[in-house]
Amino acid sequence: MRGVLRFVLLLLRTFRMDHTTLIINRVLPIFLLIGLGYGLRRTQFLPEQTIADLRKLVVNLALPAVLFLSFLQMELQLSYVLIFAAIFLLCVALYVLGVQAARRFGFNHPYFPFLMTGFEYGMLGVSLFGGAYGLDKIGYIAVMDLGHELFIWFVFLALLLRKRDGLQSTAQIVGSFFRSPVILGVLAGIALNVLGARQFLYEGPIVGGVISALGFLSNMTIPLILIIVGYGIRLDSRGLRDALPVIGIRLAVVIPVAFALNLILIRTVLNLPYAFEVALFTLLILPPPFIIPLYMKADTGEQREYVNNVLTLYTVVSIAIFTIYFIANPVI
Repeated sequence: MRGVLRFVLLLLRTFRMDHTTLIINRVLPIFLLIGLGYGLRRTQFLPEQTIADLRKLVVNLALPAVLFLSFLQMELQLSYVLIFAAIFLLCVALYVLGVQAARRFGFNHPYFPFLMTGFEYGMLGVSLFGGAYGLDKIGYIAVMDLGHELFIWFVFLALLLRKRDGLQSTAQIVGSFFRSPVILGVLAGIALNVLGARQFLYEGPIVGGVISALGFLSNMTIPLILIIVGYGIRLDSRGLRDALPVIGIRLAVVIPVAFALNLILIRTVLNLPYAFEVALFTLLILPPPFIIPLYMKADTGEQREYVNNVLTLYTVVSIAIFTIYFIANPVI
């Protein structure tokens, strides 16, 4: 009997060590690469322009390659339409909530509603989810993001441009949507998947080589994004007090919503694998889109500083929340 107990304790100890090792080996590279990016800025090893060029490489080539391959390989289901609609409506509701909260609580920040909605999927969601669970699992969070992308390009961007320049034509908004390399990658992947071209693309002459090249390119995505994120971390202690309310209000809303959607929509209504629940939670804890400062007026120095403080602090908080969540959910 005593020997059996020792054997059971040894198995439990081995399981805990393997579990801990898995978590450390998956999370540590994320922090190391973010730390590397932060160190590159502090030591001025790379200038700002180099990081801007790397960001351009990621947004225009590496990230579209990842999304193209993800949607090409994905087993598409009609039930995903419900996910697209739910995320789109959630983003709209969060923006409305931001407008109402700004009025009710007197937040004197014109961009407060924009910071209450949208999620930085491309520059943070892909790297966190893919870094922790593997690039081959990106398809799960890509499904969650499609409705969000529709919101960003057709609603969010339109509102941002209207705030900066006044009214924008529908043609301009639609044009910006179809000129986005990320959107083109997603649409091309879905179209070729639906047409049944997956096997030909992977095994055919020349096109098979192109797909392999896209695979090599996509492998650059996670390390480059994490280095870029780390390089951009700048915490201004003077602005932290102003940044905390939007982060606190938003997280107080999106975290319960994430659990509710997982329970009701993903698990009960659609009966999808648990990986979709992890992907949805990951998406909803991400910070607001990093494109906000890009579409602000040039003379809004104080507001730009406020937005950058929110995005920076929110990024740090999101990474911390994701790490805790990953410790509880290391395998999908």
